[in-house]
Amino acid sequence: MKQLDWIVLVGVLLFIVVYGVYKSRQVKTSDSFLGGKTNPWWMVGLGIMATQASAITFLSTPGQAFNDGLGFVQFYFGLPIAMVILCVWVLPKFFKMNVLTAYEYLEKRFGLSTRILTAILFLIQRGLAAGITIFAPAIILSTILGWNLMWTNIVIGALVTIYTLIGGTEAVSQTQKQQMIVIFIGMFLAFFLIMQNLPLDFNDALLYSGQMGKLNPVSFEFDVSNRYNIWSAFLGGTFLFLSYFGTDQSQVQRYLTGKSLKEARLGLLFNGLFKIPMQFFILFIGVMVFVFFQFEKTPLNFNPLSQKLENTAEYKDLNAKFDKNFAQKNEKIAEWKTSHSEKTMQELKDLHTEEVAIRGDVKKLIDEKAPEIESNDKDYVFIYYILNYLPTGIVGLLIAVILSAAMSSTASELNALATTTVVDIYKRNFAPNISEKKYLNASRLFTLMWGMIAIFFAVNASLFENLIQAVNIVGSLFYGVILGVFAIAFLFPKIGGKATMWSILIVEPIIILLYYLDFSEKIELEFLWLNPIGCLLMIAVAGILERVLGK
Repeated sequence: MKQLDWIVLVGVLLFIVVYGVYKSRQVKTSDSFLGGKTNPWWMVGLGIMATQASAITFLSTPGQAFNDGLGFVQFYFGLPIAMVILCVWVLPKFFKMNVLTAYEYLEKRFGLSTRILTAILFLIQRGLAAGITIFAPAIILSTILGWNLMWTNIVIGALVTIYTLIGGTEAVSQTQKQQMIVIFIGMFLAFFLIMQNLPLDFNDALLYSGQMGKLNPVSFEFDVSNRYNIWSAFLGGTFLFLSYFGTDQSQVQRYLTGKSLKEARLGLLFNGLFKIPMQFFILFIGVMVFVFFQFEKTPLNFNPLSQKLENTAEYKDLNAKFDKNFAQKNEKIAEWKTSHSEKTMQELKDLHTEEVAIRGDVKKLIDEKAPEIESNDKDYVFIYYILNYLPTGIVGLLIAVILSAAMSSTASELNALATTTVVDIYKRNFAPNISEKKYLNASRLFTLMWGMIAIFFAVNASLFENLIQAVNIVGSLFYGVILGVFAIAFLFPKIGGKATMWSILIVEPIIILLYYLDFSEKIELEFLWLNPIGCLLMIAVAGILERVLGK
């Protein structure tokens, strides 16, 4: 990066941190630190979107579209359904009871044990996710930019922890507003510059990408081993979003900051309406990057660490095939631009299939010769484009977009973790009658503790593999069970706390076992299906136990 890029990057991030600290400097009570009800609907909506839109969204999503087209947008089709259900049935209960956390409701319904156990499940999964949301962008940025991975993790985590520690929920809400502004400006600039640089006009770019199969957003094939289709979206996705927005404190806390029930509902509906177009837009940028790279020579693998193999005989052989494929493809594209003939397009499809096969062979070579290098390079595609083809200054802004997204989602997670720890564990069980000042100090102490835990996990996350895709997987291991607890609470008044608590202890290990069986390739079951399975199993097992325990 050039000096101007560094100035823009550091300037944007420092402004966000200083602004968050300044706007939240008047926070004096634990209630305002943990969840003051002061925000209008548009700030609620932006906060919800910023919490969900982690850096992974802006690193991985364009690369996903580069490889597979628009199909990933189906993942969000269940979101509007979940938003309506929550607005009608869940939000009124939370606001009527004036709760700070979702789990306070469970004690009134089931008793203290179920509240604590459900809160602990949340703390486990969200604590892991906080580390992942720091590590995921850090591993890519450190690789691409040559930054030290450990210090990249520490800097991201420390910046987030500082303003969350000082201002709590108010700081998170204020900074997320600025972060979303930076994100929107950056992504629109990226789209504009991509369109300016395309060798094809817009209509031809659409026609070409469509005929190459990149503009098919919906698959109607029912297949539980296929991660993204209309069935997994409306069934698995709806359950996932019901649990994420209805029971995950990192999201519940965002809409509980609304001035009123009406403002909270409008904020949720705002997210439901605009999230799909936002994801479609980011995916479409990835499709246009695909079109752009039909005319520009790319690396065999976008992960720069793969260059360690470029002197091997196997790599050179594959690179020669890749060069020949690229030259033939350029000739055919020039021919297609003038004729638009079906015969030429079929030849281009055959060449693209050959290119995909060559890239696949490179990934196999990396896995075989250098297994410590991540061979799945789709998360590196967009940032490779940013660094090599966008003008100075814009590069710094878009790196700031990625880091802002990491900071916004991580800040919400830290604040939610601290709130749940204070309200559901510490205050309820260990210090019910201490002074307001001590509650505020405890809130800040737990924020610092979770920040350090997240940084520690991120710094040591290189011990694990495939973390870029892990956030939704980690969530799905717990979300179905937690959603099942709330479903029982809302819909099955005859099922009591003892049956529900034992159901958690029975069903959660089953869900983890199912994922392990899929991971070890003994069964084929994509992670989205764990959400409805966990929820329905909870209801069924609790219903059976209630009859047994009742007798």
